[in-house]
Amino acid sequence: MQISAGTYLCGMEKFLTDLFAGQSYDDKSFFLIAGPCVVESEELVMQVADKVSTICRNLGIPYVFKASYRKANRTSASSFTGIGDESALAIVKKAGEKYKLPVTSDIHAHEEAAIAAKYIDILQIPAFLCRQTDLLLAAGETGKIVNVKKGQFLSGPSMKFAVEKIKSTNNSKIMLTERGTTFGYQDLVVDYRNIPWMKEHKTPVIMDVTHSLQQPNQTSGVTGGNPQLIGTIAKAAIATGADGLFIETHPDPSKALSDGANMLKLDLLEDLLKKLVAIRKAVI
Repeated sequence: MQISAGTYLCGMEKFLTDLFAGQSYDDKSFFLIAGPCVVESEELVMQVADKVSTICRNLGIPYVFKASYRKANRTSASSFTGIGDESALAIVKKAGEKYKLPVTSDIHAHEEAAIAAKYIDILQIPAFLCRQTDLLLAAGETGKIVNVKKGQFLSGPSMKFAVEKIKSTNNSKIMLTERGTTFGYQDLVVDYRNIPWMKEHKTPVIMDVTHSLQQPNQTSGVTGGNPQLIGTIAKAAIATGADGLFIETHPDPSKALSDGANMLKLDLLEDLLKKLVAIRKAVI
């Protein structure tokens, strides 16, 4: 079965089909990238991967497990960054193997690309780094799928330059992710025009639901958020044609070591996904 990611993809369908090989899904479904913000422990990773993979199998949603092996971009120097790069990457890989899922994590510098590629299927480029040429080229040269988050300071059309850089390495396996646009000092807004605009770059387009609800630059040194609007952002993204959704989730966001203020409580995920599946079927 081939996953339908839109006729505009021009060859993207094959790598998406290969990515989700072995998963049972509705060929008209969106796909989901989800997991905790950062690897806090093996127990947490396995708990989330187990529950989300079960939900997605039941709903026919292709699923990519996500957890950052290190949080390099933190407001405060005292914030948690990780348990160690290779230890965390090994846990992410183990989750993928155990639950038969593709997995993804962020990379932050060009020398990390080849290291991370040994463990993960999709290299994610953080929004703040989406213009870093050496990083994009190094990611492309691994031959892995590269998911580039649109910078909060960029428009959807301008992401064509990131796509061109990766394609110059003879790698056309590219995804783009919308994650909101800076609005003042401490807020983000989502311009849904960026979804069809970025589709014009002939890549799958993902909506990062939870990060688009961040409230950065708080004087407390801890980023805030509006998790009560997760459903609103996700529903609008599906209605406007997003191919995939990115949702960070945790059993208890109040105890999460990173980005707890904008994560979805794990117990709320299934009900939200059921509503999104219904919306997708109505608009496809």
